[in-house]
Amino acid sequence: MTGRYHAYLDYNATAPVRPEVARAVASALEAGGNPSSVHGPGREARARVEAAREAVARLVGASPRSVVFTSGGTEANNMALRGAAARGRRLVASAIEHDSVLAAVPSGAPAGSSIPVGRDGAVDVAALDRELRRLPAGALVSVMVANNETGVIQPVADVVEVARARGATVHCDGVQGPGKIAVDFDRLGVDLMSLSAHKFGGPQGVGALVARDGAEALEAMLLGGGQERGRRAGTENVPGIAGFGAAAESALADTETPGRVEGLRDGLEDRIRSIAGDGVVIGSAAARLPNTSCIAMPGVSAETQVMALDLDGVGVSAGSACSSGKVTRSHVLAAMGLPEDRAGSAIRVSLGWASRSADVDRFVEVWEKLYRRLGSRDAARRRGCQDGSTGGGVSYRPV
Repeated sequence: MTGRYHAYLDYNATAPVRPEVARAVASALEAGGNPSSVHGPGREARARVEAAREAVARLVGASPRSVVFTSGGTEANNMALRGAAARGRRLVASAIEHDSVLAAVPSGAPAGSSIPVGRDGAVDVAALDRELRRLPAGALVSVMVANNETGVIQPVADVVEVARARGATVHCDGVQGPGKIAVDFDRLGVDLMSLSAHKFGGPQGVGALVARDGAEALEAMLLGGGQERGRRAGTENVPGIAGFGAAAESALADTETPGRVEGLRDGLEDRIRSIAGDGVVIGSAAARLPNTSCIAMPGVSAETQVMALDLDGVGVSAGSACSSGKVTRSHVLAAMGLPEDRAGSAIRVSLGWASRSADVDRFVEVWEKLYRRLGSRDAARRRGCQDGSTGGGVSYRPV
């Protein structure tokens, strides 16, 4: 990041493009060519697309034939779910899924069901089993690899086991996994998985849906051509796809970043706890992505924190970054049972391949300054209430 920014800590929204990815995109732009053309430039463009398809497949342990390129994770989610709903299949999703999944599986609608999560942020597999017992066979279950707000890793393998026993298939929003944790499509046993390049150093505007061989035929959302084996019409985004492939190769080769970033994340959380006490890191009782912290500053709204940090050159998010720039109440934290005032004071800090200790230092410096100015007043008020005095404070427990 350039300019006045000192610390970019919003990798779960979008990661900075890796240099090798930018070179791959530029090379494809310079070469041109339509991958559906049979002349030399067309064949070269097709070769770039297919090389990227193989790289993406290797990244997630899938067959290249199973990879369908899309405009991103949102399109991949919609391709997987809306087609199934149109064919009359019952759709079941966890309550913490991304909005692009929940919009395709509306809670309470006749065709959809919502599965709760525990206070630790992990999906309740027993509740899923009960719901699938109630439904006719053939339901489609959607559970993400890891949550974009809390980083909590979901028990996908357990979900698949339950789904198989009840005659259901499984879609997995895998957008937050690659580049952070190992994701293996075949070992997880899911039928469909959504991916997005820009979450781990690739370009924006390109993703993929991975569909298991033999799975129910996908229903194309875009019609008019035979691209992607008839599953998505339209000339492929060759530069974006080439960048996606380069990002996949880099993520596979980069075995150092996840552990290094986890060390940075853990140090950040230890320092925040030393400033504000226990209970401010949400989801820490569960297995999480190594790069993600969801941190509450009781008494200070997330919107205030995001703006104050931004003014001091630190970029973070409040919940998902896919809400037209709005800071709204997190459905994820509500599903975890957090009271509204605490959920409304939570921000997301997410690191990645270019993060350094100086970024963490800057965040902690600015966060502490804001806490001393605003958050500590609420902390004092809560301590007074816990001692028996009045003041309208609220007690908080670690989650």
